[in-house]
Amino acid sequence: MAQLAPARARICRACDGFATAVITTGTRHCDGTRATLHVTCPACQGTGHRAPARRQETARV
Repeated sequence: MAQLAPARARICRACDGFATAVITTGTRHCDGTRATLHVTCPACQGTGHRAPARRQETARV
């Protein structure tokens, strides 16, 4: 029976791990290639992974 392994890296929820997207603008350069924009995910700053959850510190009485 197959066992599920835990995920090794935490994938960003905003971009699902695809941190950089290339968008074509519809125009072309003089040599015929398309003009593109490279956009990175603002949530993970282009890494594709999210930071681990911070531990909440509680006051001890």
